[in-house]
Amino acid sequence: MIRRRKLRSLVGILKDKASLVKATLSTNRHVSSIRVAVLRATTHDMSSPPSENRISAVLGCGGQGTRRTSCACVDALMGRLHATRSAAVALKCLLVAHSIVARGSFILKDQLSFYPSSGGQNFLNLSTFRDKSDNDTWQLSSWVRWYAAVVEQNLIVSRALGCYLCNSSSSSSDHSNKVLALLSSELLCEMDALVGYVECTREAPDPAGDHVEMRRNSLVYEVLGLVGKDYRLVQREASLRVKELGDRIKGMSSGELTRFLDGLKRLEGCKERLLSLFLRRRSDDEFWDTISEVKVKILEVVEKREQEKRLVTWVGGEDHVERKSTRFWIKPPLTERPSGTVVPVAICSGGWSRLGPTPVSV
Repeated sequence: MIRRRKLRSLVGILKDKASLVKATLSTNRHVSSIRVAVLRATTHDMSSPPSENRISAVLGCGGQGTRRTSCACVDALMGRLHATRSAAVALKCLLVAHSIVARGSFILKDQLSFYPSSGGQNFLNLSTFRDKSDNDTWQLSSWVRWYAAVVEQNLIVSRALGCYLCNSSSSSSDHSNKVLALLSSELLCEMDALVGYVECTREAPDPAGDHVEMRRNSLVYEVLGLVGKDYRLVQREASLRVKELGDRIKGMSSGELTRFLDGLKRLEGCKERLLSLFLRRRSDDEFWDTISEVKVKILEVVEKREQEKRLVTWVGGEDHVERKSTRFWIKPPLTERPSGTVVPVAICSGGWSRLGPTPVSV
C-alpha cells in the first residue's frame, strides 16, 4: 500500500510538470499565465490543500477587471475540473471555485455562477465522479461529489436571495429591513432554497468507518471548514426568515402555513447530523429553539382554524334545518278538516286557496 502511494505521488508530480510545460508554451501569454496559476493551485498532491498564495494568484488573475479575463479564468478552472480523473485535483478545483464565490471579485463570481451560460443545478456535472486508482482515492471521490453539490447549492441560494452569501452579513440592519419588506410568498421561496442547502450539507460522507481517517486529511479538513462557514451564514439567513414568518402566521393562508411547516420539519430532520458534523455553538441552540417554537405556533393556529371551520359547518347545518322546518305550514289531516274550511297552503305565488266541498260525479 505504501509503495502504491509513493508511485501515485510520483505519477502525479510528473503529470503536474507536464501540464505546466504545456501551458507555458502557449502562444497566448495572458491565457497562459492564468492556466499556470490554476495548475499550480490544483496539483495531484492529496495530502494538503492549495496554499493561500496559490488561491490568491488565481483570484488575482481572474479579477483584473475585464470580463474576458474572468471568463478565461473560469474556463481554465472548469476545464481542469472536467478533464481530470484525480479526486485530489477535482477537490482542489472545487476549493478554488468555492474561494471565488466566497471572496472573488464580483465579475469573477458572475462568470462562475452562470457557467455554463444556462447555469442551473448540477452544472458542475460531478454527480458520477469516481477515482478508482486505490481505496484512498475512492473514498476521496465521495467527498468530491458531495462538495460539488454544496458549491452548486451555494450558488442556487445566492440566486434565490439576490446576493451572495458572503455579502449577506455586510450590513445587518439593511439586510433585516430587506427581509421585512418581502412578501410571505417570497420569504417562503427563499426558505426553500436555504432548506435545500442545509439538506445538501447534511449528506456529507458518513464519518463512520474509513471516513474517520479521511476526515483527518488536511484537504478534507479545509473543505469542511469552508462549508462550515457557509452553513453559519445559511443558518443566520434562515433564522431571520423563520422569525419574520413566525410573526406573520395569523395572516398566512392555509397553503402557506403547510409549506412553512414542511420546511421546518425538513430542517429538524437535519439537526442531529449537522450537530455531529460541525462544532456546536450557542447559536445552534438558539436556531433550533426558534424552529421548535415557531413550529408549535403554526400547529396551534392550524388547529384553531380547524375548530372554527368545524363550528361554522355545524352552526350552518343547524340553521339550515331550522329555516327548512318553518318555511311551510303543516296541513292537518283531511279527516279532521271540516267542509269549507280555509286552510293555508303554500303555492308558488305565496297566496291562499279556499278549499270547499269536492263535487262528486254520480
